[in-house]
Amino acid sequence: MAFRIIFLEEFGKAFVPKRAIPHLRLFLLKAGISYVPYKFFGALFYLTALITAIIYLFFVYPFLLQYSQLVLLVASAISWFIIQISLATFFILLVYFYVDLRIYRRTKKMEETLPDFLQVVASNLKGGLSFEKALLGAIKPRFTILANEMAEVSKKVMTGHDVSIALYELGQKYDSPMLKRSIDLMVGELESGGQIANLIDKIVRRIKETKVLKEEISASAVAYMIFMAAIVIFIAPLLFALSYNLLIVILSFISKLSVVTARAGTLPFSVSGMAIEPDNFKYFSIAALAVISFFSSLIVSIVEKGNIKSGLKYIPIFLIGSLAFYFIFMKVLSFVFSGLTF
Repeated sequence: MAFRIIFLEEFGKAFVPKRAIPHLRLFLLKAGISYVPYKFFGALFYLTALITAIIYLFFVYPFLLQYSQLVLLVASAISWFIIQISLATFFILLVYFYVDLRIYRRTKKMEETLPDFLQVVASNLKGGLSFEKALLGAIKPRFTILANEMAEVSKKVMTGHDVSIALYELGQKYDSPMLKRSIDLMVGELESGGQIANLIDKIVRRIKETKVLKEEISASAVAYMIFMAAIVIFIAPLLFALSYNLLIVILSFISKLSVVTARAGTLPFSVSGMAIEPDNFKYFSIAALAVISFFSSLIVSIVEKGNIKSGLKYIPIFLIGSLAFYFIFMKVLSFVFSGLTF
């Protein structure tokens, strides 16, 4: 067991380019992951190799058997390389999006607790503490992620780092305009020797005013969100299900008319088959609903929150809802139109 774990870790280290390790460490630290998961990357390598082998044996190799041995050998090597690289890229992108989403959630959590944290800092300053001790005294478990980050700032200060530099590094670590702006204002006031407690009170008021404004904007977008949800979950599935059943009726009518035409042979027009297959249209409808659900979720997120990442939570809701109503409408309309087919 120990041998296998070491083997996984070594493969993981080979899987990750050495030049990318410093950037990877910083990226993972933002997500709250303090180590590089080499074993995970090693397991990822084995997983891609296994899936590649399955695809090659069941799909690629039987197709290549019709060619000469030289072509088989060269094509096998190229196809194996392309498949495994494609799979590795796909899984790496999945991991990247997961970590990036985790960073986003941590950042939003820090922004939520920032006003309360700053209020405690201001109270400590008014109580006569120095700025460094006011920061340290404000670190409470209820501030969770922000408390951990501020604890790192305090550790740097205790080991001789300048508090302004330590705070500046924290502001640059996360993509949060609110956090960066607050830190820049505090650092500027510290360097100028002004009344930082009063400044922090102003920062807190501004953050709360901005939060209220965002909530008002989100509330005004509720009607639009309901409209979008109705289109995606109800109207679009209904239209696709209706189109499918009408297609069945039309094809049945054309089939019956073709038989009559063949028997009579006297009609002034001809009836030919249609190129659209009902099953293909059904698959197209499902794919179209999935695409509509995905992009509608992102649009709703932009309108409500002003960013795309918040909309990821709406994707399963829209997707499951639209597909569920699609199949319900398919059953209901199939029963309704059953008397119209021949």
